[in-house]
Amino acid sequence: MVRAYRHRPSPDGTQRYTSVAHQGQNAARRDTARAMSQENVEIVRRVYDALNRGDWDAVFRDMHPDVEVTTQRGPAAGAHRGRQAVQGFIEDYNAAFESVVSEPEEFLENGDQVLALVNRRARPKGGSIDIEVRNGHLWTVRGGTILSMRSFPDPEEAIEAAGLRE
Repeated sequence: MVRAYRHRPSPDGTQRYTSVAHQGQNAARRDTARAMSQENVEIVRRVYDALNRGDWDAVFRDMHPDVEVTTQRGPAAGAHRGRQAVQGFIEDYNAAFESVVSEPEEFLENGDQVLALVNRRARPKGGSIDIEVRNGHLWTVRGGTILSMRSFPDPEEAIEAAGLRE
């Protein structure tokens, strides 16, 4: 079953995600899958919140010690494994900017995969305007633990990689 979670800001300014289910066959299995998928989406959402706060312990709280983050573009494109490598990669990337904010706009889940469609705003050091980029991040979460994240510069490629193209 595929489940989508769309970003809906609430009047009090907190982040809210509403669930839109694509119907499956068995109600009991649906309830279990819904609880697991909501948990996986919440785990991934917390990573973005922690990244935006710069809270590295919270970023890695639900990640496997050998988590792998793979990117396709940039000077350090490729796979980065483990907290030290992943954190170093992100810190090096962020060093070129005065500020970087990653805002997930939508979450789609399919089994143990969570696809986050993310809008990232970054202001280069010494710059006066933000650069905005939209990416797809495909996370693998099993048993409450993040195993990997693959970044796609084109959200459509991420949707296809997640097997969510209709």
